Amino acid sequence: MQTRKTYSQVAELARILALVVLGTGFMSIVPTASAQNANEPQLIDDSQLQALSTTVGGASVLPTTRTIPHWWGSTLDPHNGITYGYNMVGANPNTCSGSDCSVTIEADIIPLIVNIDGLTFSGNDILAATLASPQFALNDYGTTPFATASSTSTTSVPRGAGGTLSQQDAGYHLQLQDATMRAQFNKTGASNYHLILHPNVLPAVTINVPNNQGVLLKSGRGVVFADINISWWAAQIQNLETQADPTHLPIYLTENVLLHIGQNVFNCCVIGFHGTRAVGYGGGSNNSNGNAKVQTFAWASWVQPGIYARPDGGRDWALQDIHALSHEIAEWADDPFVNNSVEPWLTPTAPQYGCSGILETGDPVVAIGFAMGTNTLEQGPNPDGTQSADGYYHPEDEVFLPWFMRLAPNNVSEPTQSGSANIGRYTLMGDINPFSGFRKPATGCI
Repeated sequence: MQTRKTYSQVAELARILALVVLGTGFMSIVPTASAQNANEPQLIDDSQLQALSTTVGGASVLPTTRTIPHWWGSTLDPHNGITYGYNMVGANPNTCSGSDCSVTIEADIIPLIVNIDGLTFSGNDILAATLASPQFALNDYGTTPFATASSTSTTSVPRGAGGTLSQQDAGYHLQLQDATMRAQFNKTGASNYHLILHPNVLPAVTINVPNNQGVLLKSGRGVVFADINISWWAAQIQNLETQADPTHLPIYLTENVLLHIGQNVFNCCVIGFHGTRAVGYGGGSNNSNGNAKVQTFAWASWVQPGIYARPDGGRDWALQDIHALSHEIAEWADDPFVNNSVEPWLTPTAPQYGCSGILETGDPVVAIGFAMGTNTLEQGPNPDGTQSADGYYHPEDEVFLPWFMRLAPNNVSEPTQSGSANIGRYTLMGDINPFSGFRKPATGCI
């Protein structure tokens, strides 16, 4: 994953994404002339392959808002003395009791069939594997066989040995996001605290991409994927939201559909986003009597081995299959309405996000992950004969609230696997995240 971007480039990315976030007047950006009407997939150099996610929209909520179950909390950041408020999905781990601590969200899964330049990328092809993945199936998070390894480079992130993961949940079979939230708030073991996704598969939707809104690209390992303009794609997803239930989470699934930003098709790739929109006339509900609808949603692409992941556990090993989906679901859970602000942070593991002031749990740890479950889809060699698949799913690590809030010691999250001065872990992987910046709270942008 190439992550070297100048701050001027980051500023331009932020400007373009801000236009997407507005939800109105989406730009119609035409790919560069060399990319238009291409009959054969263009080769994208590994140095140009990035992995990004973003957010779309945003809305304020009231206790009477018709939306997903959520709770509000606040934490004092001792570094700057500011108390930050935030909404999160599920039950309040600090006040809930009994059966009220377990919340089930209806997740409406919509496969997208994408036609572009004579090829079809069908979300139906990865539906069964997604449902069988840790995102929805049950697994024991006590250990993992492999995890991102330490490296001399913060952008290499190869495969390394696994080990103890969420030691207090060993022996319990959980969904991925359930295990993540339980560890984040130290509600592990026999705790009745749960955040469960109940999948409902809805009919697939076909999207035909115009010639001026996307191209086909090919990775250095020969994997062909769609590369679509982000503004055009975001508009398509938001158009689908008119059919959604605001008390459910719609999840739009694609296979090998990635997005480019701006006019350059090689300014790639966004692999997922989550968002929120108010429902009703003009983007909000009229005459709602305080009972307005606010719709949350997520789009994520299944990433075939060999787009990012180098052979034999090499660079970007964890950036395949459900990596993007796990990223978006975790960020949706911790920032469902895209309005949770924190003290700005910057990390060398994800410089492509620049100096960020939002509570997006996956952004600092893009491409850092671990192995879980058994994956049988697309496990053969890459088109060039090399082997990137390894038989596992590859969830992303997730950063916890105390990291953003600069809490040390961290008495909020599950303790680290081995004793530490800060007590609690700052990411789900804890000690097995190889980067020192996640063994202490976030640092600022200066």
